[in-house]
Parts: sequence; C-alpha cells; structure tokens
Amino acid sequence: MADFHQNGLVTTLHNLANRPLEALEAELVQFSEKRPMALILPSLFSELEGPALAKIVDHLVKVPYLNEIVIGLDRANESQYRHALDFFGRLPQHHRILWNDGPRLRAIDDELQQLGLAPKEMGKGRNVWYCMGYILASNKSESVALHDCDITTYDRELLARLIYPVANPQFNYEFCKGFYARVANGKINGRVSRLLVTPLIRALQRTIGDSEYLQFMDSFRYPLAGEFSFRRDVLNDIRIPSDWGLEIGVLSEMHRNYSSNRLCQADIAETYDHKHQDLSLNNDQGGLSKMSIDITKAMFRKLATQGNTFNLETFRSVKATYFRIALDFIETYHNDAVMNGLTLDIHSEEKAVEMFASNIMKAGQSFLDNPMETPFIPSWNRVVSAMPDVLDRIVTAVEADTKEYLG
Repeated sequence: MADFHQNGLVTTLHNLANRPLEALEAELVQFSEKRPMALILPSLFSELEGPALAKIVDHLVKVPYLNEIVIGLDRANESQYRHALDFFGRLPQHHRILWNDGPRLRAIDDELQQLGLAPKEMGKGRNVWYCMGYILASNKSESVALHDCDITTYDRELLARLIYPVANPQFNYEFCKGFYARVANGKINGRVSRLLVTPLIRALQRTIGDSEYLQFMDSFRYPLAGEFSFRRDVLNDIRIPSDWGLEIGVLSEMHRNYSSNRLCQADIAETYDHKHQDLSLNNDQGGLSKMSIDITKAMFRKLATQGNTFNLETFRSVKATYFRIALDFIETYHNDAVMNGLTLDIHSEEKAVEMFASNIMKAGQSFLDNPMETPFIPSWNRVVSAMPDVLDRIVTAVEADTKEYLG
C-alpha cells in the first residue's frame, strides 16, 4: 500500500485503501454519461499470438463504461488483419481496428508524406498518432486512456484507475500518467527508468542548473510508463515523437501546453510486468540501447528549446556526473531489494549503467551533428489545416476495411 506523500510539481493520486473495483466501475459508469470514454490499444500483430493480449481482452469484455475501443494494428498482412477482426470481435464495446499496413490507410499516409506531415518512421509513436486522429474523427469520446498490449499482469482495475482522474467531472485534470512498482518474479525491473532517466535528470540539474522542467520531470514516479489518459482536447495540439522517446516526449508536451495543476499521476497497479527488451550491449540500433539514446536526445532537445547551450564538454560533464549518481542508485536499489527479499544482480546493473553512460555521449554527438532534427510528428491541428478532410478520410478508410474484410 502506498503512502500519501506528494513529491514534486505534479499531483500524485495514491492507492491508499484498495477500494473495490466494483465501486470504481460504478462511478465510471456514471461519469460516462457526461464524459464518454475510449481506450487506445497500439498493437503489433505478433502480440495477438501471445498470451498477454488475449488475457487483456478477457478483462476488457467485462468493462462496463467504455464507449469505444480503438486498436492500432502494425505489421499485419491481409490474412492477419482478418484474424485481428476475429480476435477482437468478442469485445462488446464499439471497436475499430486501424490496419496501418492496409492499402487504404497507406494511401492517406503517402499523401501526408508528400506534404511532410506524416510520421517519419514506423513504431509505437506512429501507431498512437493515427489512433489519436481516429479518436478526434469519431467524436464519440471525451476521456481517453492508452495502455500497451504486452502487459502480462493485466487486470481491468489498471484501466479503471488510469482513466478515473480524467473521467471524473469534478476533477480538472487534462492528463494522467500511470505508475506502478516494477517488481515481478522476485526482481526489480524498470532498468531504463531507474538507471538512466532519474540519474540523468539529477545529473542535468547539477551540471546545467536546475529548472522548472527538470523538477517537473523528476516529479513522475515512473516516467517511462506506457499507460496514460487524457481529455480529448489534448489530442489537437500534442506533438509526439515517433521514436523511443515517446513517453518522455508526451510528458514534455504536457509541460509545454498545460500548467502542472491540470496534470496528475495515479497508482494504477500493485504489480506490473510486460515483455522485456534486450539490453543490446553491442547494438545501439536496437533494444534498450537505442531506447536510451532516443530518450536522452529527447531530453537534450527539450532543454535546448529552453535556452540551454550544449557542447561536447557539457556532455562529458553530464556523463561523468550521471555515472557517479547511477552507481550510487545501484547500491540503493540493491539494499531495497534485499530488505524486501528480492534479487538484484549488481553486475548486470553496472553493465547497464556503463552502456547508458556511453550512450549519453552518443546522444550528445547526434544532437550536435543534427541540431535541427525534428522527430516530432506534427500536431493534428497542423495536419487538418493542410488537409482539411484527413480525419473524415481516416474514418472512411477504417469503415471500408471493416466492411470488406470482416468475416
């Protein structure tokens, strides 16, 4: 059970009483009359073949308050799309699948590419962006939650606690970030958040100076959580990265667009586990290695927009400071694990920190080599300005796919 401590600039909504799920869902059903709710599920087809997503759907069929579910499907051919229609067909809520590799949505994407307005690379960011566009186009929901499809410990209480802050008409939150203890199978997980993001923020505070933005980022219990919720109007202006910097980029956009009292974080699960990425010690184009570079670049870019100047000497100082702070954190996490009867491999933790330290320099060099890089996908306001009928065309394409291939 959590304590009630409020840390940093963002409101923390704790799980203080283990309130029964039935009570939460009963309130959400009432809230849905004023604020209809939607869920976005960004999915790879391969996730339909694993046990996690099937279990998630088992839980979602029992959720009484959702108005619609929007599934973004990546890396699927025609037969796989047909399978997905059948796979999600038992959902009682109104639901649609965006077949992102299908010819209809590809044609729209090609037109946006010609205008320089489409996502530049495949991945979760692109998937989420098109799902957000569909939510805007469908105009069925006011409060929207998003969570990953590889959560092996899923329970529908996670969704209830995630969407509650933006669904309750008496609350004024525009955005809620989920957090949870990354503990499973007797181990402490969440290496990138524990060993990169938090130590890097502290290192930046020491080297380039503290700022309101760094304090904001340091307020989040688990900044890399893939679970968040938001009010529909957030979708118009948000710019999200198409790379692994998605979660950090979303938080940065919330900081840019909203005051802190319109944002919160909520404790949404007692335990949480999902598919783990490889550390990729020898390949900085994949796994946690690429993720760490993208995340670090995202933070450097944000700080540069606030007037901070970076050079190689700055990055060397950040790296050295980070390395010392991260190593100290390893001892902290080890002691925490021991006291709770958990295991933590100090050797593998230090290997990860060494790789992250090296990747801070790679991210810095990449930033210096290409300071005008813009990995952010344009906001939907900008896209609609350039192609006024784009949202209607997305809905038309999705409906045509559904009609042609269903059954």
